[in-house]
Amino acid sequence: MKKAMALSAVAAMLAIGFTTAQQPVRVGMAFDAGGKNDKSFNQSAFEGATRAGKQFGVEVKDFEPSDPSQVGSGIRAFAEAGFDLVIGVGFANQPSITKTAAEFKDTKFAVIDDVPSGDNTTGAVFREHEGSFLVGFIAGKTSATGVIGFVGGMQIPLIRKFYAGFNAGVKAACPTCTTIENYTGTTPEAWNNPTKAREIAAAQGAKGADIIYAAAGASGAGALKYVMDTKCISGTKPPAGIKLKPAIAAIRAVAKPADYTAKCKTTDRPMFFIGVDANQNYLGDSDKNPKTMNYVLTSMMKRVDLAVFNLIRGVAQNRPWIKGAQEFGLDNSGVGYALDQFNEALIPADTIKGVEAAKARIINGDLNVADK
Repeated sequence: MKKAMALSAVAAMLAIGFTTAQQPVRVGMAFDAGGKNDKSFNQSAFEGATRAGKQFGVEVKDFEPSDPSQVGSGIRAFAEAGFDLVIGVGFANQPSITKTAAEFKDTKFAVIDDVPSGDNTTGAVFREHEGSFLVGFIAGKTSATGVIGFVGGMQIPLIRKFYAGFNAGVKAACPTCTTIENYTGTTPEAWNNPTKAREIAAAQGAKGADIIYAAAGASGAGALKYVMDTKCISGTKPPAGIKLKPAIAAIRAVAKPADYTAKCKTTDRPMFFIGVDANQNYLGDSDKNPKTMNYVLTSMMKRVDLAVFNLIRGVAQNRPWIKGAQEFGLDNSGVGYALDQFNEALIPADTIKGVEAAKARIINGDLNVADK
């Protein structure tokens, strides 16, 4: 009864505003855990859809269930309402998309982060390990302690790809560095547990981690908060085996925000966060002044927005449907790293040169990055 009422409510919601004789192309987006305002994966997908909607005159409607078990009802409601394209944002939506697509053959369906079954389906998948290698390289070149943290969300092969690439990048730049690997859980709740992510980050910081990379959905906010609250690690010099790096010298030269100077000594080492999926660099600007030191070193760009934009453009322009997997990696700008006004002073030219060289080697096949 409860499920029927939820489905009825969703169907009624979708029907509003779509009764005209000449309807535009309509796209329905079903979000899973995290929601469209997570400042990461889901928000990137939403921004791509919004941009495509404005550019191509497409009507985009989204569904955020209060309970993850309702997402299948939302997907089905879009199909029953005659939407042209239904997108499930997140791998957890794959079963519902596959099941619904088998029944509604005239509707196109897509999943972000997995590949559904059916001739009317497609899936956008990413080589996250390639982008993670690049930010790992930056971390290895930047760390003053030689200890770097990784906070993953749900412990699944997809998130292991982030860690595998990241750790490989760290080791390529700093063979003596250590990466601490932890996850917020083994169930979907792992994506929405910033308290747990903060606890993990704190434990990593206690072990000397001065850079923490989070691939944990909305939970990552907890790791970022830990870094921005803690700000620095005490110490007068790098530990044995870690030479003073150009990046450390560059960071020392950057003007510090007032909150940093109020808490940290000149001999302390700053802590940094590495964002994921969307460009999260701006989140590390504690004083609204990009010229002072930012607490986000860089972000691994997973262009979910690009994938969603391309999917909607294809339907809006009646392009040939691509069945199966659509891959996004370094070779088609599907992943990468963020460099902008917030972090350009933190990453010296020799580090950028090394990152770009690694990127070129990955693209041309001379460097194969492990994905597990």
